[in-house]
Amino acid sequence: MSRIGNMPVTVPEGVEVKLDGQHITVKGPKGSLERDIHPNMKVELDGNEIKVSRPDDTNTNKSLHGTTRALIHNMVEGVVDGYKKVLKLVGVGYRAQLKGNKLILTVGYSNPVEMDKPEDVEINVPDNTTIELSSINKEHLGNFAAEVRAVRSP
Repeated sequence: MSRIGNMPVTVPEGVEVKLDGQHITVKGPKGSLERDIHPNMKVELDGNEIKVSRPDDTNTNKSLHGTTRALIHNMVEGVVDGYKKVLKLVGVGYRAQLKGNKLILTVGYSNPVEMDKPEDVEINVPDNTTIELSSINKEHLGNFAAEVRAVRSP
C-alpha cells in the first residue's frame, strides 16, 4: 500500500495544471515547469486535485507511484513558493564570490574553482562564506548544490 502515492496533490489558487497524455505542465506565480510522466502511471486532474494511480501492484509500479506523486507535488510547490538552500563554507581562507554568471570558490586549492551558473538556479553570495541557492525546480537546485559541495567535501 502506497501512503504517499494515494494522497492527492492539491492545486492552490493561481496555479494552472495542464495534462497532455503523459506530459504535465504546471504554471504558477514564480514560473513554469514541465515533466514527462512514466507511461505506467495514470494521472488525473479532478477539479483542484491531481490523483496518481498505478495499473497493478508490481514492485516497479509501486515505486513509481509514490515517486510520480512526489515529483508532481514538488512541481506545484516550486511554482508557488520556490526552493532555497544555504551553503556555508567553513575553513581558514575559504571564500566564495559571484562574478557575472560564475561562482568562484577559493577552498584551499592552488587555483580558485570556477563554476558556471545553471539557467534556472539563482545564486546569491551575501558574505564571502555563505552561498544562497534558489530555484523553482527542486531537482536542479539539489544537483547544483551537490556539485558545489563536491568541490571540497566536508
